[in-house]
This record gives sequence, structure tokens and C-alpha cells, in this order.
Amino acid sequence: MNIFNPIIKLFYSLKEEKLKWQQDHQGSEATLKHARVLAEKALEAELKKKSVRLAHDISLLKTQHNAELTMFKIKCKQDVKDYQQYLVALDQLKASIQASYIHLPEAVAFTIHHHAKYLLNKMWVADDFEQKMQHEMQLIRFMTTVHEDARLHLEGATTEDLPERTLKLLQQQ
Repeated sequence: MNIFNPIIKLFYSLKEEKLKWQQDHQGSEATLKHARVLAEKALEAELKKKSVRLAHDISLLKTQHNAELTMFKIKCKQDVKDYQQYLVALDQLKASIQASYIHLPEAVAFTIHHHAKYLLNKMWVADDFEQKMQHEMQLIRFMTTVHEDARLHLEGATTEDLPERTLKLLQQQ
């Protein structure tokens, strides 16, 4: 037993020192625990605030995206409608040419019509505004020339059997 006494005393003295240290630092530990709890609560509150802000931002982005998507769909529908109207106008122009120039080979009327569609497509797919305007002016000039040739021929103001100005414009382009 005597051999174990110093070991037991050492053990109890270490326990007492630990207990004394804990008593001496109990206030500091309580303060640290309290500070940690407060920091966790503050962090939790900050995360909730950021989460709410993020949810709000996401909601705004969704609303903005949906509005832009709706506007884009409307614009695309209108573009398709406009394009269809252009095609109808080109078909009417072809019919006008065929009615005005009865002896005109059908292939020539189709070539004129095809060229007008080609100009329309170039105008439609142009990304640059200036290019789009140039192609649109080409199309307008071409369609006006075709219409003018047909009108003059119907009115008897010209004796040509072919829409010469239109064909000349085709050759230039």
C-alpha cells in the first residue's frame, strides 16, 4: 500500500489542480460558452437573412426571366407572322408577274420569285442592324422594280415581252 500512496496522492493532487483550475477559470469558460452560443445564433441569423435575400433574388430573377421569355415568345410569333406575310406578298408578286407577262416562261417567274425569297432570307437572318437595313433596301428595290415592270406592261406603257428592268437587276445582284 505504501508504494501506491504516492501514486494515489499524485492522482488526487492532479485532480485537485484540475478542479482548482476549473473553478478559477469557470467564469472564463462560461463567458466563452456564452460567446460561442451568441456567435452561433448570430451566424444562424445571418445565414437566415442571406437565405431570405437569396430566395428573394432568385424569385426576382425567375420573374424577370419569365417576363423576358414571354416577350421573346411574343416577338418570335410576330416575326413568324411578319415572315409569312412577306412570303404571301412575294407569292402575289409572282402571280402579278405571271399575269402581266403571259408569254413569260414559268422558270423565269420562279427565278424572280426565288431571288426575292433569297433577299428576304438574307434580310431576315442578318445579325447586324446595318446589314439588315441594306438587305431590306435591296428587297424593296427589287420588289418595286418587279411591280413597276408588271404595272407598266399591263398599262401598255412598254412593249417589252420580258420584265427587262427586273432581269437587269437580277444580273447585277
